[in-house]
Amino acid sequence: MSDRAFDHATEAFAFIDSLDDLISPDDVVEAVARTFSLFGFENFIMTGLPNPKERFEQVVLLKKWPMGWFDIYAKHDYVRSDPIIRLCKNTTQPFEWSEAPYDRMTERKAAEVMDRATDFRMRDGFCLPIHGVNGYEACFSMSGVDLDLSPRTKPALHLMAMYAFERARRLLETQSPVAPSLLTPREREALIWAAAGKSAADTGEILGITERTVTAHIVSACQKLEAVNKTQAVARALQYKLIQL
Repeated sequence: MSDRAFDHATEAFAFIDSLDDLISPDDVVEAVARTFSLFGFENFIMTGLPNPKERFEQVVLLKKWPMGWFDIYAKHDYVRSDPIIRLCKNTTQPFEWSEAPYDRMTERKAAEVMDRATDFRMRDGFCLPIHGVNGYEACFSMSGVDLDLSPRTKPALHLMAMYAFERARRLLETQSPVAPSLLTPREREALIWAAAGKSAADTGEILGITERTVTAHIVSACQKLEAVNKTQAVARALQYKLIQL
């Protein structure tokens, strides 16, 4: 591992360790802003993805956006045209904003969203989609102008974003989570490989079981950990020290 890659890994784990000490959502905002700025990020948002009957401002968890941009985004209901949001709904993998496709000629409002975001120094970005087992959809999207988005930094950003979202969600809950049941060995294995970025099909090949069985183990783990999706189940299993990377 290169010195730079080691530094990114060290920074990521230091950030993750610090999250348990945060006692308010504002603490999470400050910690994310401070650490993610090391990678060039200036702004971020953690938000649910609204259904057709919901307003964008109703589903936002935490944010650090430029003054004025949130009001503009909500007023024009840009969430319905935003290519970043659209891709979030159709993938489970983290992606760069530049990977979210749209046609500038036929999707004028999508182009407008991206152009106006650039006016607020939100030119490029990185996004973590979050999909719950019960249909819950959310994302952690971060942006800036001069970003460090190399193959070595993306895993660190992914891990930090996953943990930050989980910590924010838990702090925003009105009830304390129930202590998790112990996971079975197979459930732990499925989550370990999920944490390593493996799909259910990949994990099935590694463990010598079917993809459907892997999915069943992950769903069971989610239920035991009271997690809304695989990403949060991994984060909680790590937090409760039920698995190790």
